[in-house]
Amino acid sequence: MHTRSRLRLLGAAVVIASATGLATATVQSAAAEPATVNAAAAHFVVLGPHGAGLARTERSVVDAGGTILKSWPQIGVVVATSTNANFAAVIRTKPGVQGAGATQNLAELAVPALSAAGADQRALEATETVIAANAKQAPAAAGDPLSVNQWDMKAIKADQANAISGGSPDVLVGVLDSGIEATHPDLAANVDAANSVGCTNQGVPDTSPAAWAPTTSDHGTHVAGTIAAARNGVGIVGVAPNVKLASIKVVNDDGFIYPEYAICGFIWAAEHGVEVTNNSYFIDPWYLWCDDDPDQKAAAAAVTRAIDYSARRGVVNVAALGNSNWDLSHDIVDSGSPNNTTPITRETGANCTKLPAEVNGVVGVSSVGVNLAKSFFSNYGRTETEVTAPGGDRMQIPGTPDANGRVLSTIVNGAWGYKQGTSMASPHAAGVVALIRSTHPNWSAQRVIIELQRDADKLACPPGVYDPDGTGVWTAVCEGGASGRGFYGAGLIDALDAVR
Repeated sequence: MHTRSRLRLLGAAVVIASATGLATATVQSAAAEPATVNAAAAHFVVLGPHGAGLARTERSVVDAGGTILKSWPQIGVVVATSTNANFAAVIRTKPGVQGAGATQNLAELAVPALSAAGADQRALEATETVIAANAKQAPAAAGDPLSVNQWDMKAIKADQANAISGGSPDVLVGVLDSGIEATHPDLAANVDAANSVGCTNQGVPDTSPAAWAPTTSDHGTHVAGTIAAARNGVGIVGVAPNVKLASIKVVNDDGFIYPEYAICGFIWAAEHGVEVTNNSYFIDPWYLWCDDDPDQKAAAAAVTRAIDYSARRGVVNVAALGNSNWDLSHDIVDSGSPNNTTPITRETGANCTKLPAEVNGVVGVSSVGVNLAKSFFSNYGRTETEVTAPGGDRMQIPGTPDANGRVLSTIVNGAWGYKQGTSMASPHAAGVVALIRSTHPNWSAQRVIIELQRDADKLACPPGVYDPDGTGVWTAVCEGGASGRGFYGAGLIDALDAVR
């Protein structure tokens, strides 16, 4: 039996002290103009046949009183709205319909609207302080000035790999996240504006720069820096500093990633030359999407179709496993879903899936700290963890000048800051995948994934019960013995092997 994880934007942030007094990571960029839709209209996905046969499904949506927002004939999915709370049940009986479900648990119809749950997750992600854009940075012999604090890059041998290759500018990595600050001095050279998009306007692609820029979160900018911050004499250096980045914004201003946003993001990646995606999030509002509920089953199927479509077109999708210290290989109790209305408590098992990390073919990544031991927060599981990577851990202290066990990367306002989370581990793996794709441009996505795992350095399970701080709060048991499979999958990713 499998379980799934509880992760929104999967990183907790700490940012270094600011030289200008900047104390938050609030972003000032303008958001894309939302579509005109009745505020009391709920959102649905409707499943039908692929290709031209979807026209019959579209007619049924209209006949049932729905409004079509976007059709995806590539995967046989229609995204629609309706003011009728029973729309999914009605449309399931219509011609050309293979399934249907509300994507936001009908929260749009709630009166009054309910606020989002999951405050514990947001607290874990909170940004604290910053190294500002105009802060003095001392030159470093090892690389860009702040790279002396990048213990994470040394752990995966990225510094050695970059002496051979920094990756190819022909490789494009899609960052499905909260947007990338394209003007950041460490990112500007590598952001591909022409292939960036916003998907938070109800899952309809919007290529205007405002639609894919960060608005309320620095999360995507931090992830982007880990993957491909340039080697340019300022700030840090990413795993693959020469590859390009597409900002594929799937996180709205309230911090939600609904199915229609993710569908848009994966299809965009598949059709715009993206070879690797990073996905440091879970799809809302259900931490675990269970197929005994027809709405959840349909929405999960729609997202899975989009992921599978991208994989068939050669995209390697990498995803964070989550920050709840859960063993995803065993049943759990989910008490936090739906997180956009009043949560309910339910037991979940093999019929439930965490999206996107548990979709077949997606590379699930757990997190370690500087001691190469499981981060106290990291989810894990013997069948869910493909590889592990540095995600930071405040309890594991490196011998760097800053003595900060979190991961240092780019944040908004041209600054740099620290975060910890499997959100930070996943982009390290995406960066290594980008290096493999740069070294072996003709390899299939499946062969790249096999190579990522084959190159990984095995880490053995710790004996007995793992208790990282001795308090019993973060205990975990690793299944797999010397293989380390339960905590670490195939092992710690290796950037040096990726370029040899």
